[in-house]
Amino acid sequence: MKLLFDQNLSPRLINRLADIYPDSQHVYSIGLDQADDRSLWEYARQNNFTVVTRDSDFSELSILRGFPPKVIWIRRGNCSTNQIEEILRSHNGEIRQFNEDPNLGILALY
Repeated sequence: MKLLFDQNLSPRLINRLADIYPDSQHVYSIGLDQADDRSLWEYARQNNFTVVTRDSDFSELSILRGFPPKVIWIRRGNCSTNQIEEILRSHNGEIRQFNEDPNLGILALY
């Protein structure tokens, strides 16, 4: 499973999570850090990424446009990159089940 980290998350997550989410990218590393949400959505859809964000805009796009791409919405308040990494690691099993379920498009993590 490939994750696409939104601009509101640290690019360091790519390397820090490479052991469990290989081939993931950050919008900055692929030159889309200034792109609008719809462009990121389309890139994720065309390239089989699951979007990881702290922004409600992608969950709204998922409701309007359907999925793919799937969206992992991190709903915890202000938190560090270490905490984001821990959330994604501790929910790895749940994230993998979410990815496999064709009926789910949004996973909210706290």
